[in-house]
Amino acid sequence: MKIRSSLLAVLLALALTVFALTLRALAAPAAQGQQFATPTPGPDGRIIYIVKAGETCISISLLTGVPVDYLRTTNRLDENCTLREGQELVIGVGGPPGATPTTGPEPTPTVGEPTPTPVSGTAQVCVLLYDDVNGDGLRQETEVGIADGAVSVASANGTYSQSKPTVSLLDADTGEPVRTCFTDMPPGRYTISAAVPDAFSPTTVLTYTLEVRAGETSYVGFGAQLRNQDEVAPQEQGGSPILGIVGVILLLIGIGIALYAWRTFKR
Repeated sequence: MKIRSSLLAVLLALALTVFALTLRALAAPAAQGQQFATPTPGPDGRIIYIVKAGETCISISLLTGVPVDYLRTTNRLDENCTLREGQELVIGVGGPPGATPTTGPEPTPTVGEPTPTPVSGTAQVCVLLYDDVNGDGLRQETEVGIADGAVSVASANGTYSQSKPTVSLLDADTGEPVRTCFTDMPPGRYTISAAVPDAFSPTTVLTYTLEVRAGETSYVGFGAQLRNQDEVAPQEQGGSPILGIVGVILLLIGIGIALYAWRTFKR
């Protein structure tokens, strides 16, 4: 009987050891597994990943930290996320220094001719959040503004900061989308940002640094695309596959110990 009790104690200790090692392995930094160095953004700001033999969207997502849904929608893959060896995948976009990379290419601001509208010695910036229907990060003439978003400007020295909602109206005279404008801005360097509504996904960088000069009006555009409502949201908050496997192993060990203990004490 003492031998059986000792054996039971050993099995319990073994199970606790396995559980402790599992928790330690799950808590270890991802760098202990396969290393991944983020590629340098190309001239257009896109970060490209080259698919290797045998890789899937799930394995690339686990390696790079990029959600599977992002890989599929950004690279226009089929619903099975089919890949081929050597295929180039966009996994992000390099933003301005100090900014977090976001989706799509960087918007190109345009500077209009000096206008008498702004007060002398100040500048004006007009921002458009547009519906990028084809998802190419470039606004077409037929693409209109998006309502219920937000745009903001903030000077580098902290003397000017404003936020405004976006609209989807068209100018009655020109037929062009109505932009959200910020006036009476002191000359200097500004950070221009946009936030898209919940139903949209950005197709361009949503943060841009711009130098404005007195007497000028600058135009900045940010794109976003309506999400496919039939797509299933990525289960970013779901359990890790590794954790599920470990849980099954621990469950089997526990069942074995329980059966052994029941048979021992029954005798």
